[in-house]
Amino acid sequence: MSEQRVLLVDDEEELRRSTAQALELFGLSVQTFSNADHVLELTGFGFDGVVVSDIRMPGTDGMTLLQKIRELDAEIPVILVTGHGDVQLAVKAMREGAYDFLEKPFTPQHLAGIIRRALDRRSLVMENRRLRAVAGKRDDVEARLPGRTQVMVDLRYRIRAIGAADADTLIIGETGAGKEVVARALHDISSRANRPFIAINCAALPENLIESELFGHEAGAFPGALRPRYGKFEHGRGGTILLDEIGSMPVDLQAKFLRVLQERVITRLGSNETVPLDVRFIATSKVDLEAEVAAGRFRADLFYRLNVATIHVPSLMQRRADIPLLFLQLVREAAARYGREDLDVPAEVISAIALRDWPGNVRELRNAADRLVLGLDPKPGETGGVVKDGVRDGQGRLADKVAAFERNLIAGEIAAHGGALRPVYESLGISRKTLYEKMQKYGLDKKLLGPEHMLQDDRDG
Repeated sequence: MSEQRVLLVDDEEELRRSTAQALELFGLSVQTFSNADHVLELTGFGFDGVVVSDIRMPGTDGMTLLQKIRELDAEIPVILVTGHGDVQLAVKAMREGAYDFLEKPFTPQHLAGIIRRALDRRSLVMENRRLRAVAGKRDDVEARLPGRTQVMVDLRYRIRAIGAADADTLIIGETGAGKEVVARALHDISSRANRPFIAINCAALPENLIESELFGHEAGAFPGALRPRYGKFEHGRGGTILLDEIGSMPVDLQAKFLRVLQERVITRLGSNETVPLDVRFIATSKVDLEAEVAAGRFRADLFYRLNVATIHVPSLMQRRADIPLLFLQLVREAAARYGREDLDVPAEVISAIALRDWPGNVRELRNAADRLVLGLDPKPGETGGVVKDGVRDGQGRLADKVAAFERNLIAGEIAAHGGALRPVYESLGISRKTLYEKMQKYGLDKKLLGPEHMLQDDRDG
């Protein structure tokens, strides 16, 4: 197991340095940051540590950092610090998932005690995840890339196999299919999980500064270069570099990047000295790079060098049967993110979701889930508050929530199988009679099954 670390973020240099020194005297390993920009590169499912951040900072503040970390892994302990004694802010931070809240001034001993408890919790979370993976149960990869279809089972198997191998990898998939999620999963299950994860959007790099951005420069390398600067490649040493949409990389830069791939060294602009580079490269593309090679827009040697290991991320249309349950999961995540009550999604909405085409893939589906939770979709809102067999949308009794979950699960399975009931009761492990009774109880028969589906069900009998 890697050493547990404390990432300390505070824009006040003197306080940051003195706090870090005090925590190190208590035996804690501390890494300091003057702002939140680089902290997200070190956190994720594989991060075995704790984040301590000041709230009031220029740029990304502590509350925003908390939200972004929770999007990566909601179980990373984040301890927030403020000097303003803002009780309302403290309540808001705890409600949004902060592990603890500390008001300045505080004693290093008090902070160290909170950190140790947080590290113990993180250790328990990480150990439970490892045990679940060993036992063949739902693990981190499945939590981030859920789905029962064979293409998703195959995708997760390939991620687990390639992730541990530390090989450079090419990820192919449509826009919004989850290519960066796959890249992050590869990083988090690798031996580099506690090192930086640097994402570079090749399409957004400024053309006149692209080499300086990637390779860095020495002072005086070009007008305006007043001091030396690390490039993104060098900043990611020991970790993973994600080159998003590598097909957008200019052809003249592709030759220089090929040398980096082959020799694992870089040369800063204005320098003759080479710098060794220990990184793993992951590249993504939404276009067919072989076609780009044939068209002369992408170097063949770079393509074959990147193509050591390739992962194809399926579109939602290639795994349509996963859409209903994936949508329900995204709704639950959105409700938690926006602090809303669990939502009982109407059966007709699940059916409509399952039958729609989703050119924007998971990204578009997530936006639909967010709109539903925020009440921005007028159609779902018309059914709010309807009572069915004692189950009312948004009510909090345990029996109601269990019933609502069961109803949504059955509705999703029926929609996923196009109204054919045999695969539904077989996948749920119940008898046909039990399925019919539950459909009648929840009023699902008329809402999800049209005449053509009823005929199909008759053939099942």
